[in-house]
Amino acid sequence: MIRVTRLNGEQFALNPDLIEKVEAHPDTVAFLLDGTKYVVKESVDEILAEIREFRAGILATSYEMDRGEYRPRTPAEDAAGISSVVPFPSREER
Repeated sequence: MIRVTRLNGEQFALNPDLIEKVEAHPDTVAFLLDGTKYVVKESVDEILAEIREFRAGILATSYEMDRGEYRPRTPAEDAAGISSVVPFPSREER
């Protein structure tokens, strides 16, 4: 899942596998396969970067699992946003 922000500031998670296209109208609109539309604050480039990071995380996790090196995150790491496989920068770091 990727995190996006509604125009009112509310964050929610969106399944990137269900995104058909993303357009800027000037507001960014994510169109899902079922016809649902979400207007979000992030730019098209930011959403594409989030999708790349999401998919890279899946590939990195499967690689670590294949090598027998995967370690699930602890609840404390989860709360702190720490990844056991791929370091995901916070929005402030980008």
